[in-house]
Amino acid sequence: MLLLGFGCTNQPNKINIAINLTDSNHSVSVKGFDKAVIDDIGRDTDKSVWQGLLPVYKMPPDTDLKDFQSPQPGAYIVKDSIVVFKPDTPFKKGQAYFLRYYPHNEGTDAWQYIRDHKRPGSQGHTDLIFKY
Repeated sequence: MLLLGFGCTNQPNKINIAINLTDSNHSVSVKGFDKAVIDDIGRDTDKSVWQGLLPVYKMPPDTDLKDFQSPQPGAYIVKDSIVVFKPDTPFKKGQAYFLRYYPHNEGTDAWQYIRDHKRPGSQGHTDLIFKY
């Protein structure tokens, strides 16, 4: 019984992601990740891995269609524990965009899954909206 109690109090660390427009609104920086994790991913020789981890999308006029958008092409640069995305085409003034973040470290075990009341097919990502 005592072991079960310890298992219930072991909460995974939550990652608080923050995004900011940088470089005169030509790039977006993503902060909040563990430096060791970012360094490990940053050493990957395939730079397209970032497109799958932190894709940036243009917000469509009908937000119900945002799951059907293609990611913005661009380059990802790692600076310390910050990931910077610079799109191939500049962000347009007045246009909303969103960065889709997949919280890979949350819910690391079955008990966490049950505590959070997650169901199969539920939303497994967070969309962080920004506007130039």
